[in-house]
Amino acid sequence: MSSVGLLFVGAVLFVNGLLLLGRVDAKTAGVFNLFVGALQTAIPFYVIATADTPDAVLGAAGVFMFGFTYLWIGINNLAGFDGPGFGWYSAWVAVMAVGFGATSVVRFDDVAGGLLWFQWAVLWAMFFVVIGLGRAQFTTVTAWLTLVMSFTTCTVPAFVYLLGEPLPVWAVVASILVTAAALAPLALRAVRAGTTPPVVAAPVEERVPVAV
Repeated sequence: MSSVGLLFVGAVLFVNGLLLLGRVDAKTAGVFNLFVGALQTAIPFYVIATADTPDAVLGAAGVFMFGFTYLWIGINNLAGFDGPGFGWYSAWVAVMAVGFGATSVVRFDDVAGGLLWFQWAVLWAMFFVVIGLGRAQFTTVTAWLTLVMSFTTCTVPAFVYLLGEPLPVWAVVASILVTAAALAPLALRAVRAGTTPPVVAAPVEERVPVAV
């Protein structure tokens, strides 16, 4: 993923985290999701169209998952569509993100990049749980995870890359440990509330906002 694209993924994750917390309305967030989705679709399309090596195509292919994610979110939020379809797509993205993470480590010897992919796999898995399965009790912890990861996995790494510096593995590991420790109480609280019935067919205004 390009540094510029990663930077704006951080921005849209920040907005979508606020959306889940009820601090941003769905339509406003939807417009910005369309902007970032278009960017994250155009960049890999250009890279693939001009690529001269399989590795270049491989590197760009994963970015489409981000682009289609934000285009889908934008359309859903602006049109008021239901979210379960996007939730199940998030499950597929989570599985693929694990694959891209392993590829980054094994094929490209990029441990820091692989750790970023593994974190994105966790985030998309959480959106599968909240939106695909309708487990609304996990909304708050997912919102805060989105907000934190908007900086730790996107904004800060993108800025480091823009400066022409490598991303230190120790810094990524440290951010993972701090994030896990900080959000563990919220996660445990959500698990204890696991008897909450799934959100299946609530009116539009009561549904969990579609955001990632």
